[in-house]
Amino acid sequence: MCYSALIKAEWHRYVREFGAQIGLEDYVRLFERRIADPKVKLPKATEAAFLAEPPPGEAGARLLALIAEGRRVRAAELEAELFAQRTRFVQAERDLALKPTKKASESRRIAGAKIEALRGRLADLQRSELAEQDSRIFPGVYAPVLVVEDGRRVVRPMRYQCRPAGKPAFHDQKFPGTYNARRDSLGGYWKDLFGRHHGVLLIDAFYEHVDRGGRDAVLEFRPRTGQPMAVACLWSRWTAPGEPELLSFAAITDEPPPEVAAAGHDRCLVPLRAERLDEWLRPSGLRALRAGPPGRAPAARRPAGRAGAAALGAAAPPGRAPGPPGRQGRAARRRLGPPPRQRLRAEGGGQRAAGRAG
Repeated sequence: MCYSALIKAEWHRYVREFGAQIGLEDYVRLFERRIADPKVKLPKATEAAFLAEPPPGEAGARLLALIAEGRRVRAAELEAELFAQRTRFVQAERDLALKPTKKASESRRIAGAKIEALRGRLADLQRSELAEQDSRIFPGVYAPVLVVEDGRRVVRPMRYQCRPAGKPAFHDQKFPGTYNARRDSLGGYWKDLFGRHHGVLLIDAFYEHVDRGGRDAVLEFRPRTGQPMAVACLWSRWTAPGEPELLSFAAITDEPPPEVAAAGHDRCLVPLRAERLDEWLRPSGLRALRAGPPGRAPAARRPAGRAGAAALGAAAPPGRAPGPPGRQGRAARRRLGPPPRQRLRAEGGGQRAAGRAG
């Protein structure tokens, strides 16, 4: 499963390159919620993009005010916790001076570790220069997702872990892996979204966990071209009485091409070529186009299973032969990008396998 990705967080990129409108009101509501709810998480790069190039109008001004207020509240929380841990550290040292005990020693150790971590988080909050980690998303973090609504492209912030409409809120805990949607489950578990709610996520890289001789390693894949990957997604708008509206998404995964399988992982994201975006983003129109020739069951009987099949088949992971054999299969294969390759490098205290995806 793709547990993390390096996203394109710049809102203006979607506007200029894709002719999309930005869902400013969604961002305003999200930044408002984040002030009171620490579970609402966005990459630092999302804030930086709005600060560097604020959207025009009252919504843009409101966004800037909310970002500033959110940083002030977060800094105050971190400083209060830092003060508490410093007090704990001093008390533990006093206790150790009077009588060395395991309890006091452990309290000092824990307080020292927390002080170091809190200082790092404060420094991250206050720094203005962006690092690569500032564009990383993990399950539960919000990212910009490109969708089509009423015939126009729109970018909305969505949580990376999909909660389908109609499911209870505890669905997130019961099914924590719903940040990815397996391609072979699109006509089953995901049937209410596939063929109806398609989206695209722009990323520079994605990451996978693998076992290397009993040790955990992280695989990193980047496009060989240096251009962002447009990843096929499903998304949902969840509502419930007394609860804030939730926009969330899952990235579609498929069986890996040989290069990814050789690296030790059994899944791979599904990238789309630029010329296939509209076909994927407009599943209702595609459903009509794929009704099928006479003698075959029409799409209306299986709307979830057929809608989007052509675009998704064309967007299968590099190296995998999508679609049926023969002319259609060959045409679909021509739409794919080049196969990926991977390499190893260090990440923190462990290993990271860095690769190149087509």
